[in-house]
Amino acid sequence: MNVAVFGGSFNPPHVAHVLTIAWVLASEAVDEVLVVPTFRHPFAKALAPYEARVAMCELAVDWLPNVRVSRVEEELGGESRTLRTLEHLSELHPDWQMRLVMGADLVLEADKWFRFDRIQALAPPLVLGRVGFNVSGAPSAVLPGVSSTEIRAMIAAARWAELQPLMPRKVLAYLQDHPLYTA
Repeated sequence: MNVAVFGGSFNPPHVAHVLTIAWVLASEAVDEVLVVPTFRHPFAKALAPYEARVAMCELAVDWLPNVRVSRVEEELGGESRTLRTLEHLSELHPDWQMRLVMGADLVLEADKWFRFDRIQALAPPLVLGRVGFNVSGAPSAVLPGVSSTEIRAMIAAARWAELQPLMPRKVLAYLQDHPLYTA
């Protein structure tokens, strides 16, 4: 089974995340995309509660075929580390051929990742282009320049109309009912 692993903070999930998944499903030979929300950020980045981020991920992708939100990093506990997650998934599913979904911006930071060489061996990256980041071999500007930081600021300011084109509608409705990113 060919599985694309798409990890991230998803703080909150936005349209660029959904477009990433749609691109992978449409253009790559994968049987499933596994969305893996970070349990605890390795650099102590402030995140909305894990349960809320999982719920928002599920709302964002529930209409897409062959996509599943995984709680594997919660099961592992502690800080989220890509290598540890991939090794665990590989042990649980020896029949999986994994690919790690990455934006071009993350590839430029690969030297900061723990054992990126091992990550590449376990799950060769599927690199998507991103506005403002040029990586050799990555498709040019596949993803729009949507920023989670800017989205959180817009949510805190209750700029709901401006958020509409940037957020999956079910996630936006969830955020209007759950004050996660208020100042």
